[in-house]
Amino acid sequence: MRIEGDTGFVLHARSWRETSLLVEVLSAGHGRIGLVARGVHSPKRQVLRAALQPLQHIRFDAVLVGELAQLRAAEALDAAPPLAGDALLAAFYLNELVLRLAPRQDPLPELGAAYARTRERLRGGEPLAWTLRRFERDLLEALGVGFELHCDGDGEPLDPAARYRLDPEHGPRRLLSDRGQAERSAAATGRALLALAVDTRPDAADLASLRLPLRAVLAHHLGPRGLKSWEMAALGRFAPSR
Repeated sequence: MRIEGDTGFVLHARSWRETSLLVEVLSAGHGRIGLVARGVHSPKRQVLRAALQPLQHIRFDAVLVGELAQLRAAEALDAAPPLAGDALLAAFYLNELVLRLAPRQDPLPELGAAYARTRERLRGGEPLAWTLRRFERDLLEALGVGFELHCDGDGEPLDPAARYRLDPEHGPRRLLSDRGQAERSAAATGRALLALAVDTRPDAADLASLRLPLRAVLAHHLGPRGLKSWEMAALGRFAPSR
């Protein structure tokens, strides 16, 4: 099947054989798709190679045969965000989430739109913690595994003063007051969940309370193998909560 004029964002690229690349793209028309870009390491194809770097927005032509497509042409549609430090590592986390959770060849326009918004927020230097929590929320919604954030799993309105764990299948579950400090520390405040529901940034403490509950939901969908981003965070090289 021929793919002509599709657009998308480069998630990952790695060398394949001596002169080629294997490229993962989140595309508008075909969802996450793997492209084989042959001969891109030759001096005459520097422009093409530059267009296939992670975070780049591209237009491309390809021929899809089985799981992978043979890239025929690609061009950059803008300049990728010039990120460094924690912002660059946040982009790595963003791309890794999509690579692991988005199914192949399944168009997900809401995910593409969420990715584009997040990419521009990273470009604009917006606070990383709030940027990533919003993307995590939107990613779950786009994949069809999100949940209501105005009420708990039983349909009861959230109490801003209470704490909630996030059940991957049923949504927020209120913690009883007799729970230990460790369990409460790993739960989100009702205020934070309500703010996330209406896309209003909560204060620093409430925002910080969202990280571990959302991570638990993502871990459920990822399965036993976690993310390299999380390993980097554990080593102190990346703090996606900042």
